[in-house]
Amino acid sequence: MTTPEKIAALDIGKTNAKVVVLDCATGEEIAERRAPNRVLSSAPYPHYDVDALWTFVLQALSDFAKQPAFDAISITTHGASAVLLDAEGKLALPVLDYEHEYPEDIRQAYRSIRPHFSETFSPALSGGLNVGAQLHYQKTTFPEAFARICTILTYPQYWAFRLTGVAANEVTSLGCHTDLWRPRDGAYSPLVDTLGIRNLMAPVRSAFDALGPLLPDIAARIGVTTAIPVHCGIHDSNASLLAHLVGREPPFAVVSTGTWVINFAVGGDLDHLDPQRDALANVDAYGRAVPSSRFMGGREFEMLTVELGILSPEAALAAIPHVIEKGLMLLPNVSGGSGPFPGRERQWINDTGATIDQRWGAACLYLALMTETCLDLIGAKGPVLVEGPFSANPAYLQALAALLGRQVVALPGSTGTSQGAALLAGILPATKPGRIVPAPIWNIDAYRTTWHERLRH
Repeated sequence: MTTPEKIAALDIGKTNAKVVVLDCATGEEIAERRAPNRVLSSAPYPHYDVDALWTFVLQALSDFAKQPAFDAISITTHGASAVLLDAEGKLALPVLDYEHEYPEDIRQAYRSIRPHFSETFSPALSGGLNVGAQLHYQKTTFPEAFARICTILTYPQYWAFRLTGVAANEVTSLGCHTDLWRPRDGAYSPLVDTLGIRNLMAPVRSAFDALGPLLPDIAARIGVTTAIPVHCGIHDSNASLLAHLVGREPPFAVVSTGTWVINFAVGGDLDHLDPQRDALANVDAYGRAVPSSRFMGGREFEMLTVELGILSPEAALAAIPHVIEKGLMLLPNVSGGSGPFPGRERQWINDTGATIDQRWGAACLYLALMTETCLDLIGAKGPVLVEGPFSANPAYLQALAALLGRQVVALPGSTGTSQGAALLAGILPATKPGRIVPAPIWNIDAYRTTWHERLRH
């Protein structure tokens, strides 16, 4: 196989989807199309509009087929999704939105069969964030449709299947809090046999594998005349992580920000993870377990934007010293159901007379405190690399640097997911130097102590 010159990366996040073309010589993104990732509320349960996404993907690939052109395709998507195919390769059931909550009797029944955390390093999460819970719900509630299933795919590999006709699963998605995988052993957990689905699981392939060329009808539809290899694909947070695993020695931490803030402790161990606080293991593209933690920081930021208006990062940064002096605080959780402080509902402290800029300053401190807590939970050491939207927020970055007392590096660009997906096809990412965040001289220790004390009551 010849080395590609340009790669088209399908990047389907929980909120938005995009198709990006990257130049292999530089790693730079040279073309992009975006679309929302809509959830349909129609029967039988909330589900992703995969037909609209498919139309968007084909149109974007068609737009790019001649200019700037591409000669390979790679894929990254959000996790916590499984796709159930019938004998004809069609959906046996819609692709369930992982935020859907199941009836209590379904949840109780699942709790009785899920493997122990020490085996899967998968905490018990809400809705369908454990893919095993999704499958149990679908099997229990829709037995006739479930009986028609011939193949179960992880989500990036579903899109690879649509493009190539080759069915596969892959470890970064299987190891993403599914309850289905044993990260230490690199094998399925007993849950696949409990659910009776082992024979339905597509073969496990490497994220780096080229599954095959585009199907002829797809190639004709988008207007390409040469064989275009399609790579197996990768879970999006692990795509972000992948670029940092090339050429950087552990220990270090990666804070990947988007709808979720996912924290990775590269070089850490799995022995002290607390499943009650959303600490877990992810599995990287090479099949290695990585201590991880998370909270829904991007979603919380969106919710705060609705409440407070558009953030002015510089004004929020300027307000932070007054916020610290006043003791203005935001306590978790802005968005419930995940994170290191489960079961808590958000609360403003000392907010009488606070301006919008001061509230935003407190909110950025809140996001930084949540991140610091998540990093502590996984024993993260060394420099902290921040990528994604939060890497452009100086109030958040300087608050994080002040709290951690060690190097914080802001990485340019919106996300690392497309770059990571492109790495699967054998190219190096763009080597943009990160920006070391200046640590402000704030008297932040007492503020942090008070914030945590309030959470203990």
